Amino acid sequence: MKTLITLKVNGREWELAVEPNRTLVDVLRHDLELTGTKRGCDLGECGSCTVVLNGKPVNSCLVLAVQANGAEILTIEGLAGPGGLHPLQQAFVEKGSIQCGFCTPGMILSATSLLEKNPNPTETEIRTALSGNLCRCTGYQKIVEAVQSVNKKEER
Repeated sequence: MKTLITLKVNGREWELAVEPNRTLVDVLRHDLELTGTKRGCDLGECGSCTVVLNGKPVNSCLVLAVQANGAEILTIEGLAGPGGLHPLQQAFVEKGSIQCGFCTPGMILSATSLLEKNPNPTETEIRTALSGNLCRCTGYQKIVEAVQSVNKKEER
């Protein structure tokens, strides 16, 4: 039996009928075709499925879609504006923080949440905020540098 839910995703409201056992990552990827949210471990360990749910980064593989009823959700697709990439997305490109790219959406959304709360985080605060996001390609240094560079650009 399906349940009717309403989600506000990237500023657009959606009304969907979903099975009660469907995860938010599945609804985003398959029903809304927002494939930037990656499905990784399905255990909340890797962070590749990170989205911002009501202002907080969450592993969407651990959230049932019915639990998100009425929520406001930001995915990587909603971060860029009409003028181009979000400054953090651009910093990831410029600093070479993207390798295979699988972890990138989750990393960027976790970092965006951090920067909204703390526009000038220390390296330790950045690493702590990103600790739930695993990357198999980098040593994390370029990712940290990308987050730090956004602050330096905004200070100019």
